[in-house]
Amino acid sequence: MRISARADYAVRAALQLAAAAKDCPLTTEAIAYAQGIPRKFLEGILNDLRREGLVLSRRGANGGYRLAGPADGISIADVTRAVDGPLVSVQGVRPPDLSYSGPATALLPLWIALRANVRQILGGVSLADVVSGRLPEGVVRLTDAPAGWALRR
Repeated sequence: MRISARADYAVRAALQLAAAAKDCPLTTEAIAYAQGIPRKFLEGILNDLRREGLVLSRRGANGGYRLAGPADGISIADVTRAVDGPLVSVQGVRPPDLSYSGPATALLPLWIALRANVRQILGGVSLADVVSGRLPEGVVRLTDAPAGWALRR
């Protein structure tokens, strides 16, 4: 699985908003500077997040962006889907829409299992979890395993 730059930037921007005071919207410039994200690229990402109902925007002197709801109600999966679409696809196709034959038949349940695990992890971690540094126990357990950090090609 590959996390796109767009998804990484979107999650980082959402985390910056989650860490901000609720009554203090952040400008695109402030988010871009704090997270090292190209401003023009960030504008498109914030528009996607707004269209999906994850952030609100306000124009004017005191304008900017803020989360549309509480940070503990927005998952990393929500943010990733908003900018990249489905969490797991094979050649742009969702696993349930695939069909294999012969020796490749068992690939379909493998892709479904992968999707289920990605959903479980990214859907089970909220912006508030990441901002607080308190990840769910299951995620921490996976990061504690040496295999999680091993470099492989």
